[in-house]
Amino acid sequence: MRALFPGSFDPVTQGHQDVLRRASLLFDEVVVCVMFNANKTGRFPIPERLDRLRAAASGLGNVTVDSHTGGLLVDYCRRAGIDVVIRGVRGGQDLDYEMPMARMNHELAGVETLFISADPALAHISSTLVTSMSQQGRVPNDDVSRSKQGADPAQNAAAG
Repeated sequence: MRALFPGSFDPVTQGHQDVLRRASLLFDEVVVCVMFNANKTGRFPIPERLDRLRAAASGLGNVTVDSHTGGLLVDYCRRAGIDVVIRGVRGGQDLDYEMPMARMNHELAGVETLFISADPALAHISSTLVTSMSQQGRVPNDDVSRSKQGADPAQNAAAG
């Protein structure tokens, strides 16, 4: 069975990586897909997000990376023969946001949504927070040693 893990991934976070790894254990194939979100202003160009997703998925042999920037998620699912969407949720607020979309995807195309709860150690991480920290030149303690090696702090926080 194939599943779709959609998102803006702007940038990819450790939480995204965790959900992707866990989803890859549940499905024959997981397509992680950069989607366009009209409510968000993109910080990283789509090709860079795709590269970061490929790096995040390295070692996961059943994961493919794609993008879909026009049309609905269910359009992509129909075209790709995907019946399950994976969504990571950090708490009740995420679930409140995701539930109406899950219901609509099911009503429009019979697409089911599987919610994977965030690892409690990563539940505080969001793409917005990672970007904000990076803009301030700050990185989480776990990433300090990597940033001292000359890597981009945003990449460290995002790539885990």
